[in-house]
Amino acid sequence: MLNDMTFHPLKERLRKEFSSLDRIQNRELSWLDFNDRVMEEARDPQVPVLERLKFLAIVASNLDEFFMVRVAFVRRQIEAGIKRRGPDGLRPVETLERIVERVHRAHESIGDCFRTSILPDLARHGMFLITDTDATAEQRAFARHYHASTLAPLLTPLVLDESHPFPELENGALYFCVEVMQAGRAGYRKSNHLGLLRLPTPAVGRFVKVPSSAGTASFMLVDDILRLSLDEVFGGEDVSGCYEIKIVRDSELDLDEVGSSDLLRSILEGLQRRRKGPATRFLYDPSMPADIVERFAEQLRLSREHVFPGARNHSFADFIHLPSLIERPDLMYPPAGPLSVPRLEGAMSIYDEVQKGDVLLQHPYQSFSYVARFFEEAAGDPRVVAIKSTLYRTSSDSRIASALARAARNGKQVTVLIELKARFDEERNIGWARTLEEAGAQVVYGVKGLKTHCKMALVVRKVGGEFCQYCHLGTGNYNDRTARVYSDFGLLTAHKGIAADVSALFNRMTADVRGGAYTHLLMAPEHMREGFVGRIRREAENARLGVKAGIVAKMNALVDPEMIDELYLASQSGVTVRLIVRGICCLRPGIPGLSENIEVCSIIDRYLEHARVYRFENGGAPELFLSSADWMPRNLNNRIEVAFPVYDNRMRSQVEEILELQLSDTVKARLLRADGGCVRRSGERLVRSQFEQYELVRNNAG
Repeated sequence: MLNDMTFHPLKERLRKEFSSLDRIQNRELSWLDFNDRVMEEARDPQVPVLERLKFLAIVASNLDEFFMVRVAFVRRQIEAGIKRRGPDGLRPVETLERIVERVHRAHESIGDCFRTSILPDLARHGMFLITDTDATAEQRAFARHYHASTLAPLLTPLVLDESHPFPELENGALYFCVEVMQAGRAGYRKSNHLGLLRLPTPAVGRFVKVPSSAGTASFMLVDDILRLSLDEVFGGEDVSGCYEIKIVRDSELDLDEVGSSDLLRSILEGLQRRRKGPATRFLYDPSMPADIVERFAEQLRLSREHVFPGARNHSFADFIHLPSLIERPDLMYPPAGPLSVPRLEGAMSIYDEVQKGDVLLQHPYQSFSYVARFFEEAAGDPRVVAIKSTLYRTSSDSRIASALARAARNGKQVTVLIELKARFDEERNIGWARTLEEAGAQVVYGVKGLKTHCKMALVVRKVGGEFCQYCHLGTGNYNDRTARVYSDFGLLTAHKGIAADVSALFNRMTADVRGGAYTHLLMAPEHMREGFVGRIRREAENARLGVKAGIVAKMNALVDPEMIDELYLASQSGVTVRLIVRGICCLRPGIPGLSENIEVCSIIDRYLEHARVYRFENGGAPELFLSSADWMPRNLNNRIEVAFPVYDNRMRSQVEEILELQLSDTVKARLLRADGGCVRRSGERLVRSQFEQYELVRNNAG
C-alpha cells in the first residue's frame, strides 16, 4: 500500500495540474444545488400534490436554516476581514455574492411553484386557500369571529416611533408592519405612523379551516384572518398599509467549554443569545415602501445583500403542516407501514436472539420499535446490570430516553452521553438530561471540544454466571419520529470484538481516555480518516496492479478536500468510484484526466436518504462499513464518530444489493455534473429504488 512518503508527490502533482476551482465545488453553492433538487420534487407532476406541498415547505425550511447557520458563518468571515480563498478558490465576499443571486432565484421559484402548480392542483381536488381579498361574506364573518374569540387576546400591537426603543424581533417569527393614519386632536388632520404586530402562530398554528361549499374544503392563513380585523386591533384607526416581515438570525452558539456544569450553563446562556443574534436575512412584502425597508435594514444593521423581497406571506415552511389538516390520503403517497423482523417478532427476549447472530435493521422499511424494545427490555430485565448509550437528537416523548430513566430507577447502572450541542435540539436535550439525572442515571454532557455524533448503545447482561455484552450501532438518531421518514441502518450484535471496541469508546468518552487501538471500529477523530484513506489508497494500488478494485460510498455530504483529492487520485489510478451523495458534494465528477472514473448520484424521494455506507472491493474480499459520519472536516476532525463493519455475509449482501439498486435508480436519481448541476439518470427499465427497497426488505424477511 502507498505510504504518505510515496503519496505526497502524487497529491502535489494533482494540485499543480488542477486548481482548487477545478477540483472543489463551493460548499454553500453545492448546498443550494441540493435544495434545487428538492424543488424538482415540488414541481414534479408525478408526485402527489400534498407531497409536493411538503417538498416546497422543506425547500423554504432549508433556506431558513441555511441563513441561520451557513450564511451567518460567511458573514462572520467577512466581518472579521478574512479575504483568503477557501478550498474552492473563492473569497468569503465572492461566496456571499453568489449566494444572494441564487437565493433571489430560489424565492421566485417557491412563489411560482406554489401559484402556478400547487394551488391549481389543490383547487382541482376541491381544496382552496382563501385570502382576505377573495373571502366570501360568510368566510369574512367567520374570520371576524375567530379573531375576536381566539386571536385578539394574544395580540400586542406596538408603535414604532422615536419615543419607543426599536423592539427585538424574534428569530423566525412573523410580524406585520402596519401603516396607520391617526386622526389629529381636532379631528381635521391625520398623521401617519407605523405599528408592529407579532402574529400569534406559535399559539394557534398557521391555518384555520373556514366555511366552504359542499364537497370542498377551504383554509385561511392566520395572516389573512388578521388582515381582516386590523382596524379593530388598532382601535378603529385607518390602516393604509400592512406588510408582513420576518428576520432570520445567526443561530450558532459560541460556547466556552470548561466543564460539564459550565457547558450546561453556557448553552442555556447561548440559547438566550440566539434569540437576539445578528440578523442574517430580512424578508419583506415587495409592496413595502422603500423608506420603511431601509429603516428596518438600518435598525437590524443589514447591508443590501441581506435584504430580500419575499412574498405577501412568509414562512412557507409552515405549509408542512397543511396536508395533515386537509386529511386527503388519496393525494399523498400510499401508506407503507413498517415491516416486521420475523426473528425478533416472535422472540421471547431480543437479547437471546441477538446472541444467536447479528440482526440488521433497515428503517423506515422495518419498524424502529425493535430499537426501542432493545432499551425497554434492558430496563426491565433483572439480568441486565448496566446500560450505556449516546443521545444526539431524540423526540420529546422518546421511548428510548424513557426506558433509560426507568432502568436507572430500577437500580441499573445507566450512563448516557447527551450531546447538548446538537444544533436546534439543545433545549430538548437539556430537558432529557435533567430527567435522566433525577432518575439516577450518570449523565455526561459530551466530550470537551468535540461533538458526540455516533449512535450506539451497550447493554451488559449476566447470563449463566458470565457477563455478556450486546450492542446497537446505527447510522441514524435515536428518534422514533424521524425514523419514520429517514432511511437508515442499524445493527444489533453480540460480537465480542465489536462489543469490546464499543466499551472502550464509551470509556474514551466518559473518562477522556485517549489512545488505544480499535480492532473493528473506525473511530473519529483518532482513526477514521486514516482508516478510510488507507483503504482508498489500497484500492488505487490494486487498480495499478490489475487487481480487482472499486469504491462505493453513500453519504449525506462530501466536503472534505483531503478525502476528495484521495478519490481523484484513485480515479486517476483506474479505480471505479461510485458515490451516492444526497446533499452537498464538493467533488466535481466526470472531468477528463481527473475524475472520469467517478460517478455521483443523488436520490431525492419519499424518504430522506440518511445512511452512510462505505464499501471497498479489496481485491475480491470486500469490506463494508456503516457509519454515522459523512466525509466532512467536522465529522472526521471535530466529532466522535463510528464506522462499524458488517461481518455477516448475508447481511453484507443485502446492503450491497441496496447500494446497487440505488445506483441503478432511473426515477429519482440525479447524476451530478462537474458544474454542480444534475441530469436525471435514464435506463430501459424504470427503477425507483426506495419503492423497490421496500419489496426487497419484505422478500429478505420471508
